[in-house]
Amino acid sequence: MNSKVFMVVRILLGLFVLVFGANKLVPDGFLPMPEMSAEAGAYFGALSSAKTLTLVAIVEIVAGLALILNKYGALMALILMSVAVNAVLFHLTLDLGGIGGAAVLLVLNIVVIIGYKNKYKDLLAG
Repeated sequence: MNSKVFMVVRILLGLFVLVFGANKLVPDGFLPMPEMSAEAGAYFGALSSAKTLTLVAIVEIVAGLALILNKYGALMALILMSVAVNAVLFHLTLDLGGIGGAAVLLVLNIVVIIGYKNKYKDLLAG
């Protein structure tokens, strides 16, 4: 992958998760919340009350900063993949109308992981 393209995608992913992570930490958020089904709202409410969303926000902010600054980006891209997969699964099962952002997150994350593939060679060696 071209290093300039990878840098742009890495920074885009970093900004994406940094903004959405910060939005989760601000009371009532600064981004508008779309309407959700009752089931999605109940699930989201349970995650909020259990402080799970706060932990996800912290992971997103740390990952976003790491990707923007290119420090520990390969590690944070792997950790962030669990957030991306969960976001896609949430939207597939409970809020199909909002899947666009989650799909973008997943695609950007996959591209960044592919860009860091040389960093994972030792990890994947048998």
